[in-house]
Amino acid sequence: MYQFFVSPEQIQGNRIIISGKDVNHIKNVLRMKTGEEINVKTGMDGKEYRCGIWEFTEDEVICELYFIKEEDVELPVKVYLFQGLPKSDKMEWIIQKAVELGVYEIIPVASKRAVVKLDEKKAKSKVARWQGISEAAAKQSKRAVIPQVTLPMSFREALAYCRDMDVKLIPYELAKNMEQTRKAIEGIEKNQSVAVFIGPEGGFAEEEIKEAKEAGMLPITLGKRILRTETAGMCVLAFLLYQLEE
Repeated sequence: MYQFFVSPEQIQGNRIIISGKDVNHIKNVLRMKTGEEINVKTGMDGKEYRCGIWEFTEDEVICELYFIKEEDVELPVKVYLFQGLPKSDKMEWIIQKAVELGVYEIIPVASKRAVVKLDEKKAKSKVARWQGISEAAAKQSKRAVIPQVTLPMSFREALAYCRDMDVKLIPYELAKNMEQTRKAIEGIEKNQSVAVFIGPEGGFAEEEIKEAKEAGMLPITLGKRILRTETAGMCVLAFLLYQLEE
């Protein structure tokens, strides 16, 4: 069943109004008809609004609400992925897969060894595109929320941003103790906030690791092999999913 996101004000009693780019997608791409059922979510309250298409107008799809279902599809922790800016279009793939695996928020980080440099104008344009990818992935994976993609931050800004989070992990190629990684993952409790820092292609600089440790971050290993930047975050998310999902 297809899923779409609306803002809370588009739910009006037993009517749900879909507008924007989804109208064209429903009418001309999916070629849906009146009477067909769809799922609608706000991306905020964790509820699924099951409804049927009642009427098409020029710029809206008007749906009739059938019932509301409380869904429990989210991870029991909020995972904040601090992703070092990668080259090429890797960030798009990272966002898509991270959303599928349950990430709560994605923070692009301009760390020292990141090759990609974004000025303010480019950053806003990129983030708008990345947010669209997050929304599409949330629809496809039937998420209850749309993970937010923030504007890029410097490494120090990112450390400040996660200051009050409960668990702070930073995979580092010189960390060798897998037992420490296991203990860190197993020690995470439901409803905690988890910061995961992933370096760009060149990894983190030694001074960044030093700053991270001073800020309370725990260096962990992801195994004996060196992972690509687009793989490392998915590895951590998979660890968390395995440990915490019921």
